[in-house]
Amino acid sequence: MSVIDMDIQEATEKMRALYGENKKITDDNYDKSLAVKCINGTFVGKKTDENIVAYKGIPYVGRQPVGEYRWKAPVDCVSDDGVYEAYFFPKCPRQVGNTSQMGSLYPQSEDCLYLNVWEAENIDTADANAAHSCASEKKAVMVWIHGGAFEIGGTAEPREEGTNFVKENPDVILVSIEYRLTVFGFIHLSHLPDGKDYPDAQNLGLMDQIMALKWVHENIAAFGGDPDNVTIFGQSAGGGSVSLLPLVKGSHQYIRRVIAESGSPSFSKSTEESIASTNILLDALGCKTVADLQNVDVDKLLITASNVLGMRTAPERDGKFLPLDTYEAYAKGAAKDVDFMQGCTKDEFNYFAFCMGVEGFTLWAEERKAEKMAQLTEEEKALAESFSKDVKGESFEPASRLLDQIWFNAPPIRTAENQTMAGGKSYNYYFTVESSDPVMRSGHAIELSTVFNHPEETFCTGRIFDETFSKTMRKMWVQFAKTGDPSLSADISPDGKAKEWPVYDLTNKYVMVFDEFDIHVAKEAELKIVDWDRTYFLTKYYVL
Repeated sequence: MSVIDMDIQEATEKMRALYGENKKITDDNYDKSLAVKCINGTFVGKKTDENIVAYKGIPYVGRQPVGEYRWKAPVDCVSDDGVYEAYFFPKCPRQVGNTSQMGSLYPQSEDCLYLNVWEAENIDTADANAAHSCASEKKAVMVWIHGGAFEIGGTAEPREEGTNFVKENPDVILVSIEYRLTVFGFIHLSHLPDGKDYPDAQNLGLMDQIMALKWVHENIAAFGGDPDNVTIFGQSAGGGSVSLLPLVKGSHQYIRRVIAESGSPSFSKSTEESIASTNILLDALGCKTVADLQNVDVDKLLITASNVLGMRTAPERDGKFLPLDTYEAYAKGAAKDVDFMQGCTKDEFNYFAFCMGVEGFTLWAEERKAEKMAQLTEEEKALAESFSKDVKGESFEPASRLLDQIWFNAPPIRTAENQTMAGGKSYNYYFTVESSDPVMRSGHAIELSTVFNHPEETFCTGRIFDETFSKTMRKMWVQFAKTGDPSLSADISPDGKAKEWPVYDLTNKYVMVFDEFDIHVAKEAELKIVDWDRTYFLTKYYVL
């Protein structure tokens, strides 16, 4: 049954049926061939398929962000000789659950900083660490950062479960991570009377991600992975995350490549915007201090934040952890040694019309459009309005297409331009396959079930996409992670035909088009992903 046909209670029950708690193993009665020794413990996985082992719910911090550690920077792991089950997904971060992302309906807790690892078994041995150390070649590692507007989501999301992906591509290791969301991961507090002890609260979710990548760097070799060949990839807020992380000082030791799906460094806020959001929340709750916020019931805190802020959660460009101007940082070469692959879908904002309903979305979109227009000069307003008036289609589409330009279309092109100018490289794509739903079309998140090889998850797609197309797309993702070039030679291409994906350049601006029955290269000028005259300038205003 599609999620859209379920009520919230039924969907929640479905997710909670998957839940279990990992325990410490205090005897010698466990399968040594599924046990991997890491810095902070030995973790025993479970086979999810005949040759795929999943290690779920591994902590990547020394202290969970509860009690006195709420709104504090993540604490590094400590050495531990204990043996622990790694059988079940961790609880997802506290949030307001939503059926559009099933992972958000999994049991929740502030005790949430854990990760999961999927690997294919290669050697039959009684000892997992010995098998990995005997492997002739370390595998490329792909670390998934889930989306959800920095407000919802979790690694238990069914369409992003890793077994099928690794079974088809046993030459990579897949990792997925949890990180703090909403007001627990992204809230500015230091301006409050008692806020000086919370200098990092505005970027804790990204700090969590960095700590998880540190854990991967230090431990993934024990699973057979190459710590020097790590690709971070994500969609939506996850795409924003993986675009921002290379701009964090010291991050490059953990990151070699980035795949940003429908997300960019524009998914961030200024300090002024962050403070304004906090103040709106404080007013709604009747609070004045951090101490006041600490005393608010968690459910009330989350629901109020969702109601009064609604998709305004984002990391902060504070000039310390993140640069004040992310695009300028890319243009100056801050990430020129990191390979990029990035892109968007054809009808991004149709997803939100699909989820909210056309009427509800239209009201929301017009409000957001008005907020953005208020920032523009009169000349800029005229250009943006001219673009909207030329949009053909349903009543909600003029605002939808303009928001596409601001949020999803122009930012990855600008990032590619800046990365290229600085001497780095980017491969850009445009996903055009459509859902069977006439509103969704080729909307936001439609590619996720294809990326993770879960064709049965049809919430966004409404149908199963062509199998050869889907395999080819996944192969390009994996090939990029392994080599830094997503091109496929004929001998490894699922359809037996070579797929040459040229790097983005400032003259031709090549883009790979993921058409269901014709994956091909085109120039951006032919596709018109962005309107260079009437909307490209909007990237200077960021998303929020």
